[in-house]
Amino acid sequence: MNRSWKGITFSHLGENLKLILRRVGYNAAMTKRSMTAAVLTAYLCILSSGDAAAQSPVRVLVSNGMKAAMEELQPQCERAIGHPLALQFSSTAAIKKRIEAGEGFDVAIITTEAIGDLIEKGKIDSRGGAGLCRSELGIGIRAGAAKSDIRTVEALKKALLDAKSITYPQDGASRGYIEKMFERLGIAAALKPKIILAPGSGPATESVAAGKAAFVITLFSEIVPIHGVEILGPLPGDLHYAINFDAGLSVAPKNPEAAKALIAFLAGPKVKTSFQAKGLDLR
Repeated sequence: MNRSWKGITFSHLGENLKLILRRVGYNAAMTKRSMTAAVLTAYLCILSSGDAAAQSPVRVLVSNGMKAAMEELQPQCERAIGHPLALQFSSTAAIKKRIEAGEGFDVAIITTEAIGDLIEKGKIDSRGGAGLCRSELGIGIRAGAAKSDIRTVEALKKALLDAKSITYPQDGASRGYIEKMFERLGIAAALKPKIILAPGSGPATESVAAGKAAFVITLFSEIVPIHGVEILGPLPGDLHYAINFDAGLSVAPKNPEAAKALIAFLAGPKVKTSFQAKGLDLR
């Protein structure tokens, strides 16, 4: 049945509009001006709802080493691609397992090695990705603490042996390298009692800020964002190490064009300042 009021017919507006009109107080006592305002408001609500549906989120799985940079860049990315981002953060190892298990996503921002492995397994498109940046592996200390000398390999060895406690992420991309470094220096057994494996880079670095550990060994990009912690320095000489990060496109993205636009933006020049401020260097 067509329902009208003073010549205005509602049947063509649909059930959503009728519901909105009821919520704004449609009744026989309304003036034509207030009725017009209500109709316009309702139409705007419907149009806005349609735009939101069209701009569905781009789901991005992000390594913890890129967390601070991506949080800062999120508004710029969203403006650039015209879609909101649904960011999820975890270690590269955890993200890789989720993707291998079949979890859906549009873009993955993880280590170069993990991207390559997922391409081989048919989970990431070999043609849609880009190299983004790198972060050095180094040592962080509590802000204001005495600064040990780690400028040479021998100085680093002494500093590690003198430290009361050392922490690093148990699932971090750099854990394997760190533990091989201890073995290479011949101090793995001596350090074992003082090692605190943390459930992620955030908890590892925060434990140093809280005074629970003397050293954190992790990426600069995981030290810089944490209040109360400062970088002591990179690993010296031939122990120097860095992690490279890439952006990879899913083989089955829900928002392929927006996902490609995001990768292109992150591989472009506009991100340089944010990357550098968060302990990352462009490649």
